[in-house]
Amino acid sequence: MWQFDVNSSALLVMDMQRDIVEDGRPMEVPMARRRLPQMRELVDGARAANVPIIYTQHVLYDQFNVSPLETSQNTRLLTEGMRDGTDGVEIVPQLGPQPTDHVVKKHRYDAFYNTNLEVLLHTRRGYRMVDTVVITGTLTEVSCDSTARSAFMRDFKVVFARDATAGACDTAQETTLNTIDTYFGRVLSNEQILQAFAGTLV
Repeated sequence: MWQFDVNSSALLVMDMQRDIVEDGRPMEVPMARRRLPQMRELVDGARAANVPIIYTQHVLYDQFNVSPLETSQNTRLLTEGMRDGTDGVEIVPQLGPQPTDHVVKKHRYDAFYNTNLEVLLHTRRGYRMVDTVVITGTLTEVSCDSTARSAFMRDFKVVFARDATAGACDTAQETTLNTIDTYFGRVLSNEQILQAFAGTLV
């Protein structure tokens, strides 16, 4: 099994937006709200270790349907949720990006699809110096999973945060963690990830 080296890693914070995290919002994921402290712990640890931090925003439009198959699966998204120009699309303030961070806007679950994510990963530390992505955020079984698989297919090592990802329910969470750990990467605890951020090979 490969080792997790802080010097070649980047942290991806997936879709932690107000319309998904906050109470009563259209796409509310209660587990995402409950796990904010654990996610903040990883963001703070990455920042202290000078690990690049990249946030993703899932963005939809009122003017036209940018993700027709997604909205056909979840028709509520035809009229509300994560709309460009609204506060609901914003990253929650508890995890708010800093000027040195990057925000990738996406219109599909997979954060690599038609975005500049791969370019950022290949250049942020220097040419092809990032070979490991650490994934935190929500939804575990949707955007986090899709992006983890896509990273794996691009030969990035995947670290998936056991304590700092959030699914729609416990079953979806555990099923996805098991699949990722078996086929696509390493599922690690916050403690293990923070050890790696502190310079210990994990």
